[in-house]
Amino acid sequence: MKLYDSGVYLVNGNELVPDGANAIEEVVKKTGAAVTKEQAAENTIAYGILKNHNTSGNMDKLQIKFDKLTSHDITFVGIIQTARASGLEKFPIPYVLTNCHNSLCAVGGTINEDDHMFGLTCAKKYGGVYVPPHQAVIHQFAREMLAAGGAMILGSDSHTRYGALGTMAVGEGGPELVKQLLNKTYDIDMPGVIGVYLTGTPMKGVGPQDIALAIIGEVFDKGYVKNKVMEFVGPGVANLSVDFRIGVDVMTTETTCLSSIWKTDDKVKEFYAIHGRPQDYKELNPGSVAYYDGMIEIDLSKIKPMIAMPFHPSNTYTIEELNANLMDILDDCEKRAEVSFDGAVKLDLKSKVRDGKLYVDQGIIAGCAGGGFENICDAADILKGASIGPDEFTLSVYPASTPIYMELVKNGAVASLMETGAIVKTAFCGPCFGAGDIPANNAFSIRHSTRNFPNREGSKVQKGQVASVALMDARSIAATAANKGFLTAATDVDVNFSKPKYFFDKNIYANRVFDSKGVADPSVEIQFGPNIKDWPAMSALPENMVLKVVSEIHDPVTTTDELIPSGETSSFRSNPLGLAEFALSRKDPQYVGRAKEIQKAQKALEAGNCPLEAVEELKPVMDVIDKVFPETKFEDNHSNGEIGFGSTIFAVKPGDGSAREQAASCQKVLGGWANIANEYATKRYRSNLINWGMLPFIIPEGELPFKNLDYLYIPNIRKAVEDKQSEITAYVIKDGKAEEFKLGLGAMTDDEREIILKGCLINYYRG
Repeated sequence: MKLYDSGVYLVNGNELVPDGANAIEEVVKKTGAAVTKEQAAENTIAYGILKNHNTSGNMDKLQIKFDKLTSHDITFVGIIQTARASGLEKFPIPYVLTNCHNSLCAVGGTINEDDHMFGLTCAKKYGGVYVPPHQAVIHQFAREMLAAGGAMILGSDSHTRYGALGTMAVGEGGPELVKQLLNKTYDIDMPGVIGVYLTGTPMKGVGPQDIALAIIGEVFDKGYVKNKVMEFVGPGVANLSVDFRIGVDVMTTETTCLSSIWKTDDKVKEFYAIHGRPQDYKELNPGSVAYYDGMIEIDLSKIKPMIAMPFHPSNTYTIEELNANLMDILDDCEKRAEVSFDGAVKLDLKSKVRDGKLYVDQGIIAGCAGGGFENICDAADILKGASIGPDEFTLSVYPASTPIYMELVKNGAVASLMETGAIVKTAFCGPCFGAGDIPANNAFSIRHSTRNFPNREGSKVQKGQVASVALMDARSIAATAANKGFLTAATDVDVNFSKPKYFFDKNIYANRVFDSKGVADPSVEIQFGPNIKDWPAMSALPENMVLKVVSEIHDPVTTTDELIPSGETSSFRSNPLGLAEFALSRKDPQYVGRAKEIQKAQKALEAGNCPLEAVEELKPVMDVIDKVFPETKFEDNHSNGEIGFGSTIFAVKPGDGSAREQAASCQKVLGGWANIANEYATKRYRSNLINWGMLPFIIPEGELPFKNLDYLYIPNIRKAVEDKQSEITAYVIKDGKAEEFKLGLGAMTDDEREIILKGCLINYYRG
């Protein structure tokens, strides 16, 4: 695999010319036509799709209108509640509500089904589509029924990726979907486009997860594709089935790219025909000369079976490399765990080594990444006639949709799997986020799913529990299962892959999915459960701000799972204050109490009471502020709006992983006014902060001017936002002094600044 350190021209779809002094001259020699870099940049597939969906008239500053929206049952309640509070009357474009996250986890009494009934009644009232539990995971339904060549889809899940089908899809936090529901736009600068040039054919036994993990391991730490579009081109694309392409594509999220798109061909045309939608196919190719801001060149035949060890999809090795350096790599994972868990629990992976081989406790093939038809058929072929054994090792398989499940039943794959001792379950995302198949304490699980962040498999550090997950392809998981739990690459087994043809049964969805066909019925009463609560009131940005630092996180990356854990905590997803009680609970259990304590001052201020009496700790802080800044003496300007009190956290690089808006909204409802970071892991997390009225401050790397529990004073912050200042002057209030330091605010659109000034997106639309 090669990452180019310059831009690259793609000529006639099969020749690469690195940018340089003579690049244009070389392109002219090959094509006979003169072209500028700017013209060639407009010949990418991504540029054409973005242009067709841009409403601004300026391709540097995009205002995108999407064709369709999709959400699942962790996010759609909050999105629709926000939109309702902002004036929603009808879904203006197709909006699909799937129920794949909270359907097999019996926590919270009636909460799950209450949310499902909320979704069904909203689909009827506002004119949407409702996919009942167990029918399909969100992204498989979108592939089967929503994707279309040249279209754009916005989803409230980070793995919203349908590029292999010719659809540019973006995963964002819920507020961005709210904007689309209110006929607003998705506003971004024109993203860079990185080419992914494929050649060769994968060796037998190598699957899409192997290719994906190889890419993630190469680009993640470098930030090579961060917030950019990955465009898959080259002759190697034709050597991959559509299912294979889909399996690579969905994992591009883990590179931190913004979106993805692939060239399309007759195989994609056949996919649409199989699913009864031939009219939705569109041939997509880059122009004869296309310029990319970077290029990843991959010889597919050189990729070997891969494994992403705990605790990140980028912690990659070949399985061959892992087995050859087993104790050293396991020791490194244990040391990473020591840092990640701050010594609260001890991960022991080296004890998994038996007679020099790594023993695995659990295998999972599931969800939008692993639950595809070809993945499971190939796994069944490897396991045919084998036994997973009567020991600790277990294997669970979750087909990604009921149509896939039905075809696997008809062709015998399910019977082959179940005969081995594997369990085949319904379409469910639970294993991906800690709501299903939680391993035993200190167990090691291998999964063809999307993520392996700390505790994402469901263990609870605060209760002394720890488990870990490594990501692998379904084929090598099956080979490991056939070897009764001893780690084995699929290339090491002798198998003939049967490659059965797929037949899609459209009657399954026709019989069960509610589709309004875009017709709203205002007479329908929305069904609310007792856990579905409105958003609490949120104040506008004050003139001056006092922040207490209530958590300081120095991990290289902080995931959204650490900011707001998944698993059974998501049972409170429709109750903003209830869910907020779990914020940072696995990373910093004291965060919630500290945030709520300083929030008492803001609540007192809003109620017309003295904030210093509510939080006595503030008195010496305000004495210093009054002394150093007599022009804004607190006693003269204590009205709500002149000054505000709240909390902030510092994290080195927060926001990797899920698109869930709750990573920001939970901080907001606990009184959070800001985050401070060296950088933000993803555009979507920064957008979530802004949409919830939180300031996304940046501070340079190095020793911090403040520590956890310090107070910060930011005078004239409202004016700074209004005046579009990029540098903000702040002060640490400590030891009777105010010590100045600088914070960056980064680029924001006028609408984003107005959202922060108003206090949140809901206030912005109400106002």
